[in-house]
Amino acid sequence: MESNSSTQTWQLRTAACEFLAFSLRYPDTTLAQAVASGEWHDAAKEIAASLDIRLPDDFGAEAPAGTAPTAQDADAVLPSLRAEATRLFIGAPDAVCNPYEGVWRAADDGVQALLFVNPHTMAVERFCKECGLGQPEGTNEPLDHIATEFELLEYLAGLHSGIITAPEGAPELDAFPGGSPAAAYDGFMQDHTLLWAPRFAEKLATETRLPFYRDVAALLKGFLG
Repeated sequence: MESNSSTQTWQLRTAACEFLAFSLRYPDTTLAQAVASGEWHDAAKEIAASLDIRLPDDFGAEAPAGTAPTAQDADAVLPSLRAEATRLFIGAPDAVCNPYEGVWRAADDGVQALLFVNPHTMAVERFCKECGLGQPEGTNEPLDHIATEFELLEYLAGLHSGIITAPEGAPELDAFPGGSPAAAYDGFMQDHTLLWAPRFAEKLATETRLPFYRDVAALLKGFLG
């Protein structure tokens, strides 16, 4: 039987992965409200303290005070978040800080990356299928997006900690890659996320023009160790 402290660690990892996925998806009103109120920074500091992550001394220095946001506050924040997310993660002709593993890993291989059609993206998709996951209905987003990878890690950590219950039709837990959700989490981290996400965090911190995304980068870098 797993110790309570170990279970708690996996629960904290689940929360951290969920929070990072939320922070790195294309900004919506919920994120804008959290940023405008200061709640995002409060939650980030709580997660960091729980997992012994050291954040920079100036983390959150430019964050709003913790007050209930008005609709106008969120409406004012959302356009700037979306403009910066578009510049960083979507940009034309090239994103300033590309959010796809396949693009980073193809550069490591010295080849041109094509979304979907590259060995690293396809490996992520196979891994997801082995965990009983696939493309959400109505979407056509490569599964090696930084936020999607953290959604996968959230799912695996949550299954192992008992926070998340596998949906009907999912593989038995011992059929997951490595023989368990915990092993799948560790394997995906080593074979995928850790091979590119630390560099993504560094580039995000360097390239962003918004303090919010510098703070996201700092939390991401701290979580990855």
